[in-house]
Amino acid sequence: MQLIDSHVHLNFDDFEPDLLAVRSRWQEAGVVHLVHSCVEPEEFTSIQALAHRFPELSFAVGLHPLDAEKWTADTGQKILMLARSDSKVVAIGEMGLDFYKADNQEQQQMVFEAQLEIASQLNLPVIIHCREAAARTREVLQGWKEREGEKARGVMHCWGGTPTETAWFLDLGFYVSFSGTVTFKNALQIHESAQIVRSDRLLIETDCPFLAPVPKRGQRRNEPAYVRYVAEALAQLRGVTLETLATQTTENACNLFGLSV
Repeated sequence: MQLIDSHVHLNFDDFEPDLLAVRSRWQEAGVVHLVHSCVEPEEFTSIQALAHRFPELSFAVGLHPLDAEKWTADTGQKILMLARSDSKVVAIGEMGLDFYKADNQEQQQMVFEAQLEIASQLNLPVIIHCREAAARTREVLQGWKEREGEKARGVMHCWGGTPTETAWFLDLGFYVSFSGTVTFKNALQIHESAQIVRSDRLLIETDCPFLAPVPKRGQRRNEPAYVRYVAEALAQLRGVTLETLATQTTENACNLFGLSV
């Protein structure tokens, strides 16, 4: 059985002491590929180094909405140049909107739209972070389609929206990725959303080192091997076997990110 963890952050200090052991565990768990997301350009060098250290690791480049104030006149060019120069870059992001505690909504939207433009130039998918901002995110993506005459393509990562919001992004052609939160007993809204995503639009992730799934919840650190627990929970919610879920999500990740495993 093969699994793809479609969203990790392995360059965090949490992994520095024992990354090789972490890798051994993800290999033992059947994780055959990982997509490393990016928070800000200062991470570019460390993420790129990891991707070239581990053949099974691809990566994205972009600026997280909570770091939108770090966007400068040359940030877009830095993203564009690295994505063009390294074949291991498979997406732009993570980008998007996070209005949970934000007072810079317009700045976030400007940075989001600028990165959508870069992804369009490169014909790459986007990795979207969306927290307490589903309606505005939908507006941005619909507006992009109307102006550019094409849909943006990508994934709503670590998804926690309502079934109605889930349907919005499915209608826009997006994949939807679930993390360890889908294993939480009281995450009923996420459970409902997980049941309505089309099988050909479903992805799994850990978002490690955050959000360790049950039965590892409460641990200091999440890690890629635990994506198996996400897959198991989704399989149970959707009434399919783990093998079916694994095969479908692996195929989906390959289709979206242009991977071969």
